Amino acid sequence: MHTETPFKTHFNAEQKGLESFNIKSSNITFVSVSDMLALINQYGVEQLMLGMVEYLEADFKRWLDFDKSPRFAAHSAEGVIELMPVADHQQFSFKYVNGHPKNTKIGLQTVTAFGVLSDVASGYPLMLSEMTILTALRTAATSAMVAKYLAPKHSKTLAMIGCGAQSEFQVLAFKAILGVTHVRLYDIEPNATKKCFSNLQSYVKENSLNIEICHSAEEVIKGADIITTCTADKRNATILTSDMVGDGVHINAIGGDCPGKTELEAALLNRADVFVEYEPQTRIEGDIQQLPSDSKVTEMYQVILGEQSGRTHDTQLTIFDGVGFALEDYSALRFIFELVKQNKEAQQIELLASPKDPRNLFGLTQTHSAPSA
Repeated sequence: MHTETPFKTHFNAEQKGLESFNIKSSNITFVSVSDMLALINQYGVEQLMLGMVEYLEADFKRWLDFDKSPRFAAHSAEGVIELMPVADHQQFSFKYVNGHPKNTKIGLQTVTAFGVLSDVASGYPLMLSEMTILTALRTAATSAMVAKYLAPKHSKTLAMIGCGAQSEFQVLAFKAILGVTHVRLYDIEPNATKKCFSNLQSYVKENSLNIEICHSAEEVIKGADIITTCTADKRNATILTSDMVGDGVHINAIGGDCPGKTELEAALLNRADVFVEYEPQTRIEGDIQQLPSDSKVTEMYQVILGEQSGRTHDTQLTIFDGVGFALEDYSALRFIFELVKQNKEAQQIELLASPKDPRNLFGLTQTHSAPSA
């Protein structure tokens, strides 16, 4: 299992205080898309996700410290816009994110996002960050972190069903964190499969991955230790049935993430041991929305803390019904904040009014002459 990360020498994933950060400044840290791409260029996708997993595990171990709630969602026929908040006693974060499956037909992305990390004691924001790329990183890092506890030992083969924007990140997370060496790809859109295959060619050339294109869901899962489903249609779909999947594998089901959107047959869920992030949210949005409200599931923080078992035997069928939870965004934002704080040239934006007398906000309006009408 590959767990080594270059960030251990620089950071401790345990919660730190903010004594050194000047929250009285009118400027806050801003991480743009260009800044995020620069971090990826500096560290690499795999190393960033390895570092992120440390923060995710540290925060999942503090699960009970957090004020949690299902995300707020505004649904429409075209998609959903969501706000995802979470906080402990030191920091608060939220993410704005949309999900619009038809966007690609008009040249737009299916998912876009931005997020904020704030200081609880003062209420002041510390960082505003793009989260379209960061969400892809944290989703893949979460999938692989969970698989450390649920996937068969020495898993080497990953079946990737759905080759959209998340697919390459998922593949690289399982490569870096679990040591996967064989990847099988399938999407109902052949061009999506070709895109994913092409983007991963540099890893094939390094002989670190063997990648195969498949032409059906039945074909792609043959011989797989781990099956990831990541499809986008906002509808109740059946990507995998119980008859298709044998025992002894781990299913990473991350495409069902809103009411009326599923990927797995109910009979398959009933056969498996099902694990979730935050049960109240997953009951609304995950594949388990098909099941009775008292069906047995296990929250992953209990497994990470050792309070509940993950994988216990070779023939066990495990399913992670992952819908994405705000704590994962918190961990990702906290991780990026620690990275950019080390860069003395980190971009700043003037987001907050900062009058010399905090009770005289109106005085700021008199510091410059008003423009003519």
